[in-house]
Amino acid sequence: MLKIKKELCLFRPEHIKSTSKKFKVIGVINPAAVRLPDGKIVLYIRVIEKLINNDDFKYRYSPRMIGKDKFIVKIDRFNKKDIVDGNDLDFVFKKGTKRLTFISHFRRVMMDKSGLQVLSIDKEPSFFGTRKDGELGVEDPRITKIDGKYVMTYVSLSRKYNISTALATSYDCKKWKREGIIFNDQDKDVVIFPERINGKYVAFDRPEGNFQFSPPRIWISYSNDLKSWGNLHPLECLYEEDKFCPRNGAGPPPIKTKRGWLLIYHAVTSHKMSKQDKKLLKKVEKIIEIQEENIKEITVYSVGAVLFDLKKPDKIIGKTKNFILVPKKDYDIGTFERKRVIFPTGLVIDENNRDILLYSGGGDRVTTVRKIGLNDILRHVRKK
Repeated sequence: MLKIKKELCLFRPEHIKSTSKKFKVIGVINPAAVRLPDGKIVLYIRVIEKLINNDDFKYRYSPRMIGKDKFIVKIDRFNKKDIVDGNDLDFVFKKGTKRLTFISHFRRVMMDKSGLQVLSIDKEPSFFGTRKDGELGVEDPRITKIDGKYVMTYVSLSRKYNISTALATSYDCKKWKREGIIFNDQDKDVVIFPERINGKYVAFDRPEGNFQFSPPRIWISYSNDLKSWGNLHPLECLYEEDKFCPRNGAGPPPIKTKRGWLLIYHAVTSHKMSKQDKKLLKKVEKIIEIQEENIKEITVYSVGAVLFDLKKPDKIIGKTKNFILVPKKDYDIGTFERKRVIFPTGLVIDENNRDILLYSGGGDRVTTVRKIGLNDILRHVRKK
């Protein structure tokens, strides 16, 4: 059994003030994490804000970013005659397209050297959508330091480019240069390796389409310039349950160990509602906004680990047979629907060089950190 040395729920929605009285913060989740030269740790946390009044007798409303380089939100109005379906979080038009009643941006958070104590939180959005990049929101950042600069991948939502992955670079982890889309429609969970391998930049991504012969899973890609990616191909199954490989995606960027490249990933499974699930749901129903009723199954986002060859990063040399982390706490219950979630996105080596600090989104609602022994994780990784 994996031993967690320390576990904290760092941020909840009530810890972040909304950007306007028109919005309510419903999630502070999925942070990117990196240690700075002075030893302190910086997080970029996704903040989800929902319109308080997004529905009336005649219209539905949706936020959109219109600033060129400033945080400026416009509220679009749509006649219900053109809408065929929807809920409190989104709605669908007759032509099949969708709009959201929420929008996401990133807040920069400074942590002390231990990675467990908050020093400061930016009072205003630190990174946000613009009219040309992420007009409908930016989500789920990951940060890698490579070639002397910080590289951030993030999900960019817009009417033109749909749900894509974009790139930004920085030399101080404050001022970011937007480099544009690097993986297009429905390709998410992109993480870049912290060093070149055989002269190439390497990334894991997770393409996803509407027509599927297999569940969405992790692919590998290579680049000469971080912008154009090629030689794409899928990885073999990371986790198997009942002879089936469930939907999975990369967590934080991989880290280099003596045994190989270690990747922490998430996988999505489902099972019948248990007594424990019902007990947890009942405990938090008054806090969160569950949309579905009478659900017999619950979706679970759990965490596994896999090792790749140091010189051949597409070659799996070991993986965990069972998940190393399974969501069981009340803050792991999903905000939007009945599910339990640990969604890891940030990983920093502890000052003692023996432990890792794993930063995750919990239940689409909170940010957590877990301090775990690196060797303990590696002991759970079995050779192929």
